[in-house]
Amino acid sequence: MEASCLELALEGERLCKAGDFKEGTAFFEAAVQVGTEDLKTLSAIYSQLGNAYFYLKEYGKALEFHKHDLNLARNIGDRIGEGKASSNLGNTLKVLGQFDEAIVCCQRHLDISQEQGDKVGEARALYNIGNVFHAKGKKQLWGCTQDPGDLPPDVRDTLQRATTFYEMNLCLVKELGDRVAQGRAYGNLGNTHYLLGNFVKAITFHHQRLAIAKEFGDKAAERRAYSNLGNAFIFLSQFNTATEYYRKTLHLSKELRDKVMEAQACYSLGNTYTLLQQYDMAIDYYLKHLYIAQELTDRVGEGRACWSLGNGYVSLGNLKQALYYARMHLEISKEIGDRNGELTARMNVQQLRTSLGVSEEDLSPSSSEFEMQGARPKSTMKNSTDSVELWKYSSDKVIHESKMLVLCRTTPISLSLTNSVTKLSCEPPDEDCFIELLSKFQSSRMDDQRCQLEEPQSNGEAGANAANAALTTSPQTEELFDLIESSQGRRLDDQRVNVGNLPGLRITQNNLGHLVGEGDRQEPGDDFFNMLVKCQSSRIDDQRCTPPEPGPHAPTVPDEDFFSLIQRVQAKRMDEQRVQLPSDDQPSPPSPDPEPPRGFPS
Repeated sequence: MEASCLELALEGERLCKAGDFKEGTAFFEAAVQVGTEDLKTLSAIYSQLGNAYFYLKEYGKALEFHKHDLNLARNIGDRIGEGKASSNLGNTLKVLGQFDEAIVCCQRHLDISQEQGDKVGEARALYNIGNVFHAKGKKQLWGCTQDPGDLPPDVRDTLQRATTFYEMNLCLVKELGDRVAQGRAYGNLGNTHYLLGNFVKAITFHHQRLAIAKEFGDKAAERRAYSNLGNAFIFLSQFNTATEYYRKTLHLSKELRDKVMEAQACYSLGNTYTLLQQYDMAIDYYLKHLYIAQELTDRVGEGRACWSLGNGYVSLGNLKQALYYARMHLEISKEIGDRNGELTARMNVQQLRTSLGVSEEDLSPSSSEFEMQGARPKSTMKNSTDSVELWKYSSDKVIHESKMLVLCRTTPISLSLTNSVTKLSCEPPDEDCFIELLSKFQSSRMDDQRCQLEEPQSNGEAGANAANAALTTSPQTEELFDLIESSQGRRLDDQRVNVGNLPGLRITQNNLGHLVGEGDRQEPGDDFFNMLVKCQSSRIDDQRCTPPEPGPHAPTVPDEDFFSLIQRVQAKRMDEQRVQLPSDDQPSPPSPDPEPPRGFPS
């Protein structure tokens, strides 16, 4: 039995190292089913399983096994193992958006590493704490309307704390001579300073990240550095320099055969050339982005490309071609249920039809006069006043509604011109009607939170209630209170470490002493125990209604809505008094690798 469990675990480890995490988890789960009395082996299996599920993005299962690993490590007095399990638990909690608990776990890893004189573990813990604050700052930025660098105090404080821990990590990995870890630190320092609006500093750090990526031949990291440098130079209005870095991004994306990143680079180049008013070049790159989006069946990306192409052709005065792409944008927006995009497309189609003097009946369903593939702008066509005003109208209206999409890292889905269209097509709403409607929606929720008042009672009913009140204070109720107390006590005990709940553990006389004696001498602090209770107990928030699902994702469009970014950089702000529509939440960026799992005893 023992050999069988270890053999299954070793095969699972081999598969995970080869990148086959799905098959690897199957072998690890089989090893847990077989069970073992060797505590070190079981701890290694928990660690491996947690990391495998993490890579498979099954974060709930990853959390479960990392908690098992932590509980077992604490009970056998394995301080290094406890630190590594805390690190893995912190990374998983971070991905789940439970940042406060994640920081407690990572801080626990840092404390244990410093206690044990483990410099490598200390450096990793510092990096992970910085990463949690970094992710928390990004989450706080979702829906934020401030310009880059003009952040709310709580967001700025969170991001500055992230930079502090990254800098501490950088100092330590320099001392250790770990160039790869230095590269990660430089990259993240560049990203946090970018969010803080410190673009010159961000460029300095990204250049250092780029140098280390080239040193190790890390093409993917090199590509990311080029893209980040391009974004930073945009904010410094150095658009020609930005195009150079985006071209390098495109070249490396092709070399890596990464079609998604190739499409994103084309989209960024199209928008940068739009800034430079080189509309022929912009349209070339928009078309390349469109073709890849079609190839990858990214309908949201196709819609975004069609919108951008429509704007490009308007700038060249080719209104017929602009109308073709505006109609394409409208069709795609209807298909994917993008209400904002549909309203924007309808407005653009209506304005273009008016400028061209054509009706809907004059347009064929397929608009076969213009083919999407290879469509080129007719530069001989003279710009009309209508087309210029249409471009200005579309550009200016985007500015306020798309503000801060770059810093929030939300995926662009539509033009977000709902407020503009509503203002054009509807009378201003009656404030009294709005308040009345709001009260209707809120009244039922308020009633649910109120206590129920009894109807006026007769003398007989009052006497009965008095008798009931006396009954509740009678000696028999002591039994009820004792029952409640014991029930609550059992719930608290269930949340504490219980080795009997560890799957795959076969308790014997040989390991029982290790489980009882060692663990009791290594009690963590109250903060850490409270964190564990939070992780293991049900949350009140779980009983509330879930937030709306995020909108459709466009993988071929950069996470940062670059077109909205450049509109804000270039154009004046309008309609500041309008209500800001909330942005759809997007998943957090990928987290760093989990803590390396413990190996199996030889």
